[in-house]
Parts: sequence; C-alpha cells; structure tokens
Amino acid sequence: MNLDHIRNFCIIAHIDHGKSTLADRLLQQTGTITEREMKEQLLDSMDLEREKGVTIKASAVRMIYKQNGQEYEINLIDTPGHVDFTYEVKRALQACEGAILVVDASQGIQAQTMAHLFAAMEQDLTIIPVLNKIDLPAAIPDDVAEEIESLLGVPAEDIPRISAKSGINIEEVLQRVIEEVPPPQGDIDAPLQALVFDCHYDSYKGVIAYVRVVNGSIRGMQPLLAMSTQIKMEPIEVGVLSPALIKTGHLSAGEVGYIATGLKSVQDLDVGDTITLAARPASAPLPGYEPMKPMVFAGLYPSNADDYPELRDALEKLQLNDAALVYEAETSQALGFGFRLGFLGLFHMEIVQERLEREYDLDIIFTAPSVAYKVLKTDGTMFTIDSPADLPDPTLIEHVEEPWCDLHIFTPAEYIGPIMELVTRRRGEVRNQTWLDSKRVELSYYMPLSEIIVDFYNELKARTRGYASMDYSIDQYRPSDMVKLDILVNQQPVDALSVIVHRGDAQNKGQKLVSKMKEIIPRQMFVVPIQAAVGNKIISRANVQAMRKDVLAKCYGGDITRKRKLLEKQKEGKKRMKMVGSVEIPQEAFMSVLRLGDED
Repeated sequence: MNLDHIRNFCIIAHIDHGKSTLADRLLQQTGTITEREMKEQLLDSMDLEREKGVTIKASAVRMIYKQNGQEYEINLIDTPGHVDFTYEVKRALQACEGAILVVDASQGIQAQTMAHLFAAMEQDLTIIPVLNKIDLPAAIPDDVAEEIESLLGVPAEDIPRISAKSGINIEEVLQRVIEEVPPPQGDIDAPLQALVFDCHYDSYKGVIAYVRVVNGSIRGMQPLLAMSTQIKMEPIEVGVLSPALIKTGHLSAGEVGYIATGLKSVQDLDVGDTITLAARPASAPLPGYEPMKPMVFAGLYPSNADDYPELRDALEKLQLNDAALVYEAETSQALGFGFRLGFLGLFHMEIVQERLEREYDLDIIFTAPSVAYKVLKTDGTMFTIDSPADLPDPTLIEHVEEPWCDLHIFTPAEYIGPIMELVTRRRGEVRNQTWLDSKRVELSYYMPLSEIIVDFYNELKARTRGYASMDYSIDQYRPSDMVKLDILVNQQPVDALSVIVHRGDAQNKGQKLVSKMKEIIPRQMFVVPIQAAVGNKIISRANVQAMRKDVLAKCYGGDITRKRKLLEKQKEGKKRMKMVGSVEIPQEAFMSVLRLGDED
C-alpha cells in the first residue's frame, strides 16, 4: 500500500483509563471484528489480563478504514500501562508516528499518564488527547479538558469527548488519527531494518516477532539476522495481525506485522532488536535497544520438596513466553532446593506467582523480594548481588550501593501531609512540588527502590483513600549503609529469612520480625529462642515458651526434695532435647517478612 495511506499509532494511558476498551470499539468501528467475534478486552488474550483489567503484553492489529472514498491501513499497537512494563511501552512507541492519550474524565491526569506522555514526546510522536468515560456520573469533562489544555496547549473545546464503553464519538477518534498522525517515512529499496517491539512463543511456529518495518522489505522466506544477538533465523511465515495472524508472505517499509522465526525460545530474540536480511544486512541497527534488566529478585521453592522437577518444568515453559523472567537454581538450608528469580518489578513477580499456581497447579513459597546491590570490597573489586546470602563478611566491604528511584506521586492536596510522612519514614528525599490546579499536586522524590518494592503502593493507596497514583523510574546507584539482618531460630540462622536493610532500620525491623515469628512458630517441648542479628551482634530476642508436662501431678504430700528431684530430671531432659531437637518453621514465617509494614 502507498505509504501516504498508512497510519501507525498506539494508545497510552494510566491503568484502567480505558485503553483496551477503546481498542475494542475501534476494531468494531472499522469492521475488523464482526459482532459475533467481539468480546471485551479482545486484545488481552491472557486470563490474568482480563481479571486484573490491565494489559500485560503489547499487542498489535491492522484495521482498514475508508474515508472520502480513500482506503487507509491503520496499525494500532495496544501497550501495557503498568510501570513494570515501561520498556515494552517505549519499544511500542518507537514503532509508531502518533499516540492517542486517553484520560479518564472522572479522574483526570494521573502519574502514568504523564510518564507515558513524556516517553511519547521523547520519540517525537503526534499526540491526540481524548477524554474517556464522559458518561460516568462522577465525570468532570470540562475541568479535565482544561488540565489537558494547560499541559499540551491543545484547546479544550478541540479535545474529543468519548465513551469507549458505550461507543460514543468513536468515529471522531478515527478521523483525527487519519488527519493528524503523519504517514510513516521509509525507503522500500534500502536494506531491511525491522524493529521487534514484542514477541511471544507459539508451539507450532516457534518465536513469533511483532515487527514494524522501518526500511526495506521482506518477501518470501529469505534468511534473516537479529543484529544485536547475531542470531540467524529461517522464517516460517510472514504476515499481518488482524488481530489473528494472516499470512501475506511480504511486509514493506512503514508496515506492522509478524515474522514466525522458528526460534525455540524468546531468549534468542530481544524486544528492541533490529531484524535485517542475512544476505544484505543493514549497516547499523535501529537506536534505543537495551537488554531487559531485572530489578527485583526473590527465592522460589516448592512447598513439597518432591515437586521440584514440576517447578523446574513450569519455569522453563513460562520463560518461553516471558523473556524478562530470569532464574537460576539455588539451595537453602531451611527450604531445600529452589530457584532465584529476577523480575522487572513487584507486579511482574505477582503475575509469575499467580501463573505458576493457576496454570501449573503448584504450591510454592516465595522469599522476601530484594533488589540488586553493588558491593565494593576492600580490595577494590566491585560486583552485584541480588540475594542477602551473597553479601560478604562486613570486614571485607568498603561500601554497598543501592538503586535509587525518581518517584512521582499525583494526589489531591489534602493528602500531602500523610504522603510526606510515609516517604520520609522510608528514607525518601523531597525534590519538587508542582500544583496542577487548586486541588491536585504532583510530588517528586528520590527514594531507594528497596523501600518501594514491598508494600509502598498499598500504603500510599490506604493513606490517600485510593486517590493518589504513582510512577517511578530507576535513577542511579548511591552508597548506603546497608547491613544483612539474620534471623536465628534455636541458635541456627535461617538463610531464607535474611534481608538486607539500612542500618538505621535494622533494630526496628529485627524487633518486628522476631515478634511475628514468636506468634507463628509452634511451641515445642523446649524453649525456642528467636533472635535477630547483624553480624555477630544480637539486636532483638524473643522466646517461644516450652510446652510443660506436669511431672508433679502424682506427687502429693511427702518431702519437697522428691519434687525437686523430678523437676531437675525434667530440666535435664529438656536441655538434651534442645541440643538435638529441630524446629519446623511454617510457611507463614516466610510470608511475614513481606508484610512487615502492615501494622505501621
């Protein structure tokens, strides 16, 4: 098709502002999907995506739209909205020339609206703002339109007002895309450069790469090359997404489609990579590629040690579709054989956990999540650790560096106080405060990632009655006074309960953890001491009292020495039992590390 008649655009918005529903209406409006095939959140193919109401994987679809007798090919790329999948959003933006910015008419501009908007502006995309959910009783479209006008400079009266759910005014959105989004630029005769903006695994065709062809063309089954990894592939199929895979055998500059590469694992092909022809490669890959880096790490163990092979198989299958998931085998004295997993963020971790439990019917234990720390040793060597067990002896450490984030919170003005208190208690540093209007404010902070990943989001929502929204991005590593907090049960360290904490928080966290463990660990026939230690120093202790058999029950009357003798005998027995007895630690103990902040 003529390049002038192609439009590539994406939909960006905060979570739950109506991206996927608008995509559904556009598919219906253009006749891409018949009424019989239609279902809600059509582009969200995973059950989890439908349940949680969020897009986890980016997806693309080609629509044909007729206007004034002309036929246009419109390629829509539906992007994830969650902060954990920001990298996929950036790659999807790179495949487009325009973006529809969806804003909820009842909530206004939120944290990730801004984050995705700035990312789209960095890629120099044409922004089309749209007001969604105007039919809600709580909608204030005039106020929100003025917010958008002050942000983008688009006159408030020119912003389309729609309801994606009811199908109000969808035609106007399509007309705006045709009129305002520029057609793609590209040289069809140049060497092939195709940007991979997403990929998934298909058991029949191998890895299917979703691509935007920037220059050149693919015809037939010519051998291809991934430029960053230098992996060669023999494509099985080339075609377009409508939204089912439709084989066309060719793709040319400006078009969006798929390549069934025949590769056996998504690890072989990275999102953001450039595909070119093996026989006539391009001189350079497209800019912006960077390997995905996991930011949050946790140990994963089967509740029943016999399930280890099933867990390994389940992880292998999950990794076929999720290139961002990394894992390696590890062992723990308390939990036996398991794996160390790396995730993009806590939401990504939650999705993996749910999929393992639901799709593979596994009973699993996750240890407390931690972040990647950089450790500079006294001999000048620096290395990265992601598990508390890997932290060397304190005498060998020069300093430890932890990742800090650039954190943005959007909130109604009356919650500034509670948010300030929450952030400063978690070692946050105030950067900036910007008033969006008389009622809403944007707060900017620097904050350690380790303080965000566990329960910061839940606490923020609780303190602001659900009105605040947040977005964060990794800023830099900074030296911090970090120590390893060990938990000892009956004098034995339990490696799976170890956490890396700031020295200033060690006493407080140690005390909380010991108190929780005291409630959880069942009573034995002997006293069980639970201790929190930093290095060789015990900073907190509690005892689980022994169950006591009444040995004096049959001893009535008589000499006191007889009773004493029986009590001494019992004491000796308990001492011997304590030396050889082992304490079973229930699963809740490992979860208690995750919920340390709940009672604050």
